[in-house]
Amino acid sequence: MNCSATLRAITLICSCLIFLGSCDSVLTEETSSAERASSEVLSSSATIDAQIKSQVESAIANADDLPSGFTVEVNEGMVLIRGSVVCEGCGGLRTPGNVGSIQQSLGAIVRAVAGVMSVEFSLSYSD
Repeated sequence: MNCSATLRAITLICSCLIFLGSCDSVLTEETSSAERASSEVLSSSATIDAQIKSQVESAIANADDLPSGFTVEVNEGMVLIRGSVVCEGCGGLRTPGNVGSIQQSLGAIVRAVAGVMSVEFSLSYSD
């Protein structure tokens, strides 16, 4: 092998190494960018869920015809309501005082909150 061929071979190898090295940094940057975007989405989702939870709790607290003491959990817009629907003083003009209509009223109030995708209940029907 002559000197010129050796020099071309070394140049080719160095060029390939530089090219491969630059590809790795591009992939690393893309991966890092994707990880940041995923983290931002999770953070944004948690913030939105916290806002929905606050609005649902406020709406329930402001409803005169519902019992108190419900707990609210929100995950990606899906709301879970826990508590007892038994209430002697509930009902009135908007909701008769029976547990079925109290759950219906509760569901309607929660579904009216912006961002709520679905509502599930884990309710107690006895004291």
